[in-house]
Amino acid sequence: MKVFSISDLHLGKRCDKPMDIFGDGWGGYWDNIREDWRNRVGEDDVVVIAGDISWAMKLEDALPDIDEIAELPGKKVILRGNHDYWWQSYGKLTDALPPDMYAVQNNAVRIGDLLVCGSRLWNLGAGGEHDKAMINREAVRLRLALEDARRQRKEGDKLVVAVHYPPFDASFADSLYTDIIAEYDADAVVYGHLHGKDVRVKRLINKNGVNYYLTSCDLVGYKLVELPEPSDRRPGDLK
Repeated sequence: MKVFSISDLHLGKRCDKPMDIFGDGWGGYWDNIREDWRNRVGEDDVVVIAGDISWAMKLEDALPDIDEIAELPGKKVILRGNHDYWWQSYGKLTDALPPDMYAVQNNAVRIGDLLVCGSRLWNLGAGGEHDKAMINREAVRLRLALEDARRQRKEGDKLVVAVHYPPFDASFADSLYTDIIAEYDADAVVYGHLHGKDVRVKRLINKNGVNYYLTSCDLVGYKLVELPEPSDRRPGDLK
């Protein structure tokens, strides 16, 4: 089983939301992602989508976008992003998902010997009182997800943590979120949210022995990011 990740697909079959709001280069981006996906992903592989899946406002309007993803090879795990307003009820969403598609929301799901857990997080660069409260609330939710993974984990399992907001600020310093993740022996963390050529990013950063992978589709060339096997992982690995 190979594990891939991507985020910020911003699909909109029922919405008129041109992606040039994020800058040049988005023309035909979904076709490019699908071509890469079909060329690299097998039916037994897993693709983790770290948020901002659809511009839709209601679940019924997001389902055509979800169905497009479901038609692609492999098993899929999705996480809510800050633009996924259609994602309201976790129970209703999981009931509506096609086969071989899973959702994580402050919990963990198992696919074979892979555990994927996740929480949306919040913008660590924000400094208002509301933002501070949200940052702390999301830290609680992140720990809930990791604790669920810990309860389920067996010897030999791999653990991928999916978050939407970056778990550190633009300085890439350790944070409340990275300190929590360091307690749980994760094999990889994937995140998105960031866009544009002027944003300060690193596609891969290693903290406390854990690789953190940026997966925003425009910043990874509209291609899936492949996560290496834990036994092959070295600080700085990127496929």
